[in-house]
Amino acid sequence: MAVTGTANLAAPTPPSLCRLFPNPRYLPTHPLKPRPISASLSSIDIRSPNWTPGSWKSKKAQQLPEYPDPVELESVLKTLESFPPMVFAGEARNLEERLADAAVGKAFLLQGGDCAESFKEFGGTNIRDTFRVLLQMGIVLTFGAQLPVIK
Repeated sequence: MAVTGTANLAAPTPPSLCRLFPNPRYLPTHPLKPRPISASLSSIDIRSPNWTPGSWKSKKAQQLPEYPDPVELESVLKTLESFPPMVFAGEARNLEERLADAAVGKAFLLQGGDCAESFKEFGGTNIRDTFRVLLQMGIVLTFGAQLPVIK
């Protein structure tokens, strides 16, 4: 069964979108309009002067499993402490600035992923495929919203 149709696109479809979505009927027909929010991010201070890398240990664990061997647990924590950070400070500051743009309607935030994936399903292929879908969604949103997309 063939599906035919036309879309009233405001601008020509970029070649990158043609590769991802060969049928233009599935592309947005009008740009999205962001809704500005009234709260100013500059009035919210999310940094705590009492934060340290080990301050999490002073918090009550609500859903922490019981570890039967405290010596082995301490050994694993020491190993993890020796690794470089997963996110660097500059990346966090950059994200903070970009999220501020989204909060005032100057950008669009795209957040996605598996809610509760199992370790069995965790691997390079799944990560790559999820990342690819998010990038494709970001392209479509950038085109449709005419705004930068934070992925």
